[in-house]
Amino acid sequence: MTDQSKKQAMDALSARAVRGEISRRQFTQLAALVLAGTPMLLRSTGAFAQAKELVLVNWGGDALTAYDAAYGQAFTKETGITVKMDGSGPTEGAIAAQFKSGAPTWDLVDVDPFSAITLGAQGALEPIDYAIVDKKKMREGFGWEYAASTYFFSYVIAYDSEKYGKDAPTGMADFFDVKKFPGKRSLYKWGVSSWEAALLADGIAPASLYPLDLKRAHDKIAAFKENVVAYWGGGAESQSVLLNGEASMAIVWSTRASLIEQDSGGKIKFIWDQGLISPGALAVLKGNPGGKDAAMKFIASAQDPQKQLVMFDKLGQGPANPAADALIPADKKRINPVDPENMKKQIALDMDWYAKNYGAALDEYTKIISA
Repeated sequence: MTDQSKKQAMDALSARAVRGEISRRQFTQLAALVLAGTPMLLRSTGAFAQAKELVLVNWGGDALTAYDAAYGQAFTKETGITVKMDGSGPTEGAIAAQFKSGAPTWDLVDVDPFSAITLGAQGALEPIDYAIVDKKKMREGFGWEYAASTYFFSYVIAYDSEKYGKDAPTGMADFFDVKKFPGKRSLYKWGVSSWEAALLADGIAPASLYPLDLKRAHDKIAAFKENVVAYWGGGAESQSVLLNGEASMAIVWSTRASLIEQDSGGKIKFIWDQGLISPGALAVLKGNPGGKDAAMKFIASAQDPQKQLVMFDKLGQGPANPAADALIPADKKRINPVDPENMKKQIALDMDWYAKNYGAALDEYTKIISA
């Protein structure tokens, strides 16, 4: 395991300990295995996949109940297969650790497509069976060899509207401007969006963003560190850092931004301007205990536009199936990342760039924010 993979695996393990899912003794034993390079992180803990059971790993918080309501319960009714939700966070390192253990306990993971490209090349993921999963139920170009898009989301600026009044931020330059917009900030622990935000704030035009100038981005991020109160690693953490007032402004997933706005009674708002839009996808672990075909059938079931509408209602996920677009009520289009009015304000993340560069970029980013 690489140092970064170990760190991600340890973070996932620590999260389980905090939630009381494992004892202190179990944490100590498993941590020793991870640090020794034996990726046994989840072999003795959490949700175990048995016969007639699938384990789907996502980013926790509200996503646990949303995925169960939209997809899990329906799939169980359709097939008799129980679906357990695990919110420990399917980072690239944690997925790799599952595969390298030789006995994965996860079946399905909510994964960034660029991570799926990398992990698939390592043999960690099953190729998507497009005889079961229907490419016609995806937007064109969003079905990959090792992952199938099931939703869209964006990295957006969320901010305290009471603190800033009518002077709402209008882009990444405002996020980095603590004179015009005083207060603490929060950035994503795993790098994605932080590089783009720094470069946009530094004057790079959206059309010239890729390939990312990492040195310039890291210089900007390093100089801004004193203003960052937290680097969030999962959805629940990104919500709490704004709701508890720890940060006045944060770059968060649009899926969580809409929930934060709701939970705060409109105090925390968000903008689409210079948002960074990305597909979310499901992938299947190589050798998953619940069976490859069952996992593929789950992905196919999740393509149903009515089910994706439930996910939109509960979590603000933009539908991957274009047939769901017409089902979104007019008064809710403003929170849909793939609505044309919102899309035109945003920039698409470059999946190919990330597939080639993410690992090294994240290592350098982690050194900077940890120093």
